[in-house]
Amino acid sequence: MRLGVVLAPVWAAGLAVLGVAAYVFATTPHDAADLAGIAALFVVSMIAERYPVPLGAGDSGGSLSLGFVFGVSTIVIFGWEAGAIVLCLAPLVVSLIEHRPVVRSTYNASVFAIGAATAGIITSPFDGEGPTALLAAVTLAFATQFAANWLLVSLVVSIYAGQPFRPVLARNLQLMIVPIALMASAALMLVVLWQRSPLFSAALIGPLLAIALYQRSTYRAMRAMRLALTDPLTGLGNHRHFHERLQRELLDAQERNSTLSLCLIDVDDFKKINDRFGHPTGDRVLSQLATRLRQGGEGFRLGGDEFAVLLPGYDQSEAQGAAASIVERLAAVPLDHDVHVTVSAGVATYPSQGVGRDELIRLADSALYWAKEHGKNQVRIYRPDVVELAELKRLAAGPDRAARYRAAASLAKAVDARDVYTGSHSGRVAEFAARVAARLGADEETVELTRLAASLHDLGKLAIPEEILRKPGPLTEPERMILERHPQIGFRMLESLGVDPVAEWVLHHHERWDGTGYPDGIMGQEIPLGARIIFVADAYDAMTSDRVYRARLSDAEAIAELERCAGTQFDPAIVAAFAAEMGFVRIPTAVLAS
Repeated sequence: MRLGVVLAPVWAAGLAVLGVAAYVFATTPHDAADLAGIAALFVVSMIAERYPVPLGAGDSGGSLSLGFVFGVSTIVIFGWEAGAIVLCLAPLVVSLIEHRPVVRSTYNASVFAIGAATAGIITSPFDGEGPTALLAAVTLAFATQFAANWLLVSLVVSIYAGQPFRPVLARNLQLMIVPIALMASAALMLVVLWQRSPLFSAALIGPLLAIALYQRSTYRAMRAMRLALTDPLTGLGNHRHFHERLQRELLDAQERNSTLSLCLIDVDDFKKINDRFGHPTGDRVLSQLATRLRQGGEGFRLGGDEFAVLLPGYDQSEAQGAAASIVERLAAVPLDHDVHVTVSAGVATYPSQGVGRDELIRLADSALYWAKEHGKNQVRIYRPDVVELAELKRLAAGPDRAARYRAAASLAKAVDARDVYTGSHSGRVAEFAARVAARLGADEETVELTRLAASLHDLGKLAIPEEILRKPGPLTEPERMILERHPQIGFRMLESLGVDPVAEWVLHHHERWDGTGYPDGIMGQEIPLGARIIFVADAYDAMTSDRVYRARLSDAEAIAELERCAGTQFDPAIVAAFAAEMGFVRIPTAVLAS
């Protein structure tokens, strides 16, 4: 109803103006040259209307026809009546050919007619042929036509969209002011050329149409590129765009010696919303959340109900505050059907926690999983001593046992990264232990379990303070007691993984053959075979690796030390097998102990 209040009078006024223009034009004598010129401008205006120039970068930015240039030029050269006919009928004919909405087409034509009549009245004092009069006529005609179009179209858009009139007016002005100014200059040049010689004007009409076509093709190419990087539901960057931007921001942070934080966000219990209200409601919820997410940084939708925000220049503390603000803001979004949602967020920061793109994503994802495991609707910063446990629990829930092995083994890299003196210690111990297990006659699965347990034997060190792990000298007694807790911590991390022997072998990999080891003080055959193998491999690699407080031993010296401690610290059979594997002695293949 409100829309009709605007449409009806504009239609009536436009029809009246067009009728008057047609009558005056028909009753006024015109020579053949004038009629040919008007016809040429009419045809060119139709072509321009057929290929409008897009405005703005978004799909909702609208478009503007270069028919404005030819219509206003017609008003100045041949009078407002001819201009009204060109401005009204050219778009109407194109609309009929392309089956455009009749209401919109007739309304726009009526607006053009009203603008043409108003322009004719305002420019009537400037009928002279001097440069000043010509400039004033073109400027006023263009400004009048633009003002009528801007005001009346914005009014209809405001009512139809249910938006306040002034913001719509301001947004349309921002979109249109620059192209309108450029087209006004083009109209002035066209009128000047036409007055000198109508044939000269063809030198301008051709390039104008070519520019319009080029602009459209460029816009389509840019739109295709934007769609390839944009999530169609939310308008945020998509998964591909996220990875590209994250890599670029990491490179920029490296060059600036700056920080970069990544915040991953997941809607809590989103499946319940889809199940209860349907997927259309769920899609609207995601779209509304995305609108608020744009206010917190550069946002992306990774898929489903998962989002990401890049925070360049944010350190860990600043990123935690920004993420907490995002969580609070999204929880306060008013949604349809009185739906209330919360989100969880995980944050990781370059370079203090991760240096590579994939590593930063993995750490932030682990922190997010931790946040969801501990009550949701909160932010968690990546901390290896607790986040890796959540990662292992998640792996344990997966159906693929082999995948769990591979993923759990990758966590050993996090351990080695925290100990500046060990390098790839876990990987080397894993290789030694697997070779010894194979020499002892273990089957393939047991060999791989031994490799996995050996790669994770120091997993509990993720919970040990770095000042202890990185201490350049011998540990004090309190520090040694803290360090000796790492087998129990690793066991607790691993016991839910679903690979039963691994956790037990990690727990006992510091038990001594004579029962004086830790944590349980068991001895001899009570110690699981895998733990005995790991203990020997671990000791050998430690002795053959450099430390700040001592030089590395040679391979022969390390083997000699293992043999000296066989029967007290180490299982003699394991030491013998290890020495044989390393090529120092030859022994018959042992029978695998239980």
